Amino acid sequence: MGPGKVFGELAILYNCQRTATIKAATDCKLFAIERQCFQTIMMRTGLQKQAEYTAFLKSVPSFQNLPEETVIKLADVLEETYYSQGDYIIRQGARGDTFYIISRGRVNVTMRSPDSMEEKLIRTLGKGDFFGEKALQGEDIRTANIVADDPDGVACLVIDHDTFDQLISRLEEVKNRYVDESQLRKQINREFADVKLSDLAVIATLGVGGFGRVELVQMVHDKSRSFALKQMKKAQIVETRQQQHIMSEKEIMEEANCDFIVKLYKTFKDRKYLYMLMESCMGGELWTILRDRGNFDDATTRFYTACVVEAFDYLHARGIIYRDLKPENLLLDNRGYVKLVDFGFAKKLLVGRKTWTFCGTPEYVAPEIILNKGHDISADYWSLGVLMFELLTGTPPFTGPDPMKTYNIILKGIDAIEFPRNITRTATVLIKKLCRDNPAERLGYQKGGIRDIQKHKWFDGFNWEGLIGRTLTPPIIPHIRSVLDSSNFDDYPPDSDPLPQDDLSGWDADF
Repeated sequence: MGPGKVFGELAILYNCQRTATIKAATDCKLFAIERQCFQTIMMRTGLQKQAEYTAFLKSVPSFQNLPEETVIKLADVLEETYYSQGDYIIRQGARGDTFYIISRGRVNVTMRSPDSMEEKLIRTLGKGDFFGEKALQGEDIRTANIVADDPDGVACLVIDHDTFDQLISRLEEVKNRYVDESQLRKQINREFADVKLSDLAVIATLGVGGFGRVELVQMVHDKSRSFALKQMKKAQIVETRQQQHIMSEKEIMEEANCDFIVKLYKTFKDRKYLYMLMESCMGGELWTILRDRGNFDDATTRFYTACVVEAFDYLHARGIIYRDLKPENLLLDNRGYVKLVDFGFAKKLLVGRKTWTFCGTPEYVAPEIILNKGHDISADYWSLGVLMFELLTGTPPFTGPDPMKTYNIILKGIDAIEFPRNITRTATVLIKKLCRDNPAERLGYQKGGIRDIQKHKWFDGFNWEGLIGRTLTPPIIPHIRSVLDSSNFDDYPPDSDPLPQDDLSGWDADF
């Protein structure tokens, strides 16, 4: 490598192992940046921009009575547009549906009287001034000219009537969405209150993950049912600095009560491990079935996508972003319905706020996560589009030989991807609407919220009520002989790792 070449760019995004050795062949001068520094800069500039845009919006009379969260959402969808000196931004007499705030430079407001062609200067506007607000109520006949008058050019933040309308009505609707189910959760928590770790007998291994294993267990005094016990090495969680994610996973799952999300019944801990006792889904991972079958047809994909849509509806109504969608995290229950599992990356967000942590599986990561722009629940809609594509074809749309190449393909966008012939036109349209580069334009994030996905043509005739009421027959019904039958999971060798170190630092006091 010579001057101008870069290496180690993955390390800017997240903690990863080096895949090659770099050695100086001659005396070198390098520019380097650490992840922490890069991410702080990106986050700070993102928040500064949001604060500046929000302040601009709050100075506009039409927006002064809007709730803070709505103003933040509007600030997110403002687009910056540039004009050269002498450009007409608005022409008198034209129809328009766009509202402008000047973020840099100066403009002249001029008017032409009916009997003369000459334009008369009315006033000059500068940074923070706005024009065209009537257009937000609907299409408007412009009453004056607005002309850019700055040798360095003019920058305006713009929003059109449709986008404004989409957001304003959507935010009102989201507020009144869900009922509190804490009573039902309390009942479940009471039922398992007295269960001890020593009451559980390990039957088989269902999976092996980054922090430990998931075992199939049974209660010693109750042979009628089985459970999944996830055990995680405390020392390894500390080493990889995942304490916050683990605590968040427990809090979110502890409160969740949805048929499309795996239930957490009880947590335990000792010196070496944290444990989560969960409902067992003995149909296995959707990934295993997809691998064995190659790909799914439209109807099968529709059923599984609908299960995920219901899970997302539940989470997003509570301000929870999931961030780890993939076929491996979808488990089939005994009847063949799919449930979302593994909430290690899930996070509760305040309305209108974003988060900056890089997480997810490379093929499923949304562009705004890669670009470190801050992300929210719309990143989940992106991954829903990726899941649909993978279920219909057997491989995700964005794949490269290594993560960095995958990220570069993602940044080129969904339109650069060739869709195989077996994906129907309506499925293609839905995937492309979910995988829009701009998070604010994704289906599910618009005025109608998740209803827009449910009402899409690809779902025409789908029985949503039957899905929610569980009267719909799933496309694949797993073969399960008993509550202890783990044959739908891959075989795993017994744990041969040495025992992990004790961790007594106390970060898990509330686990």
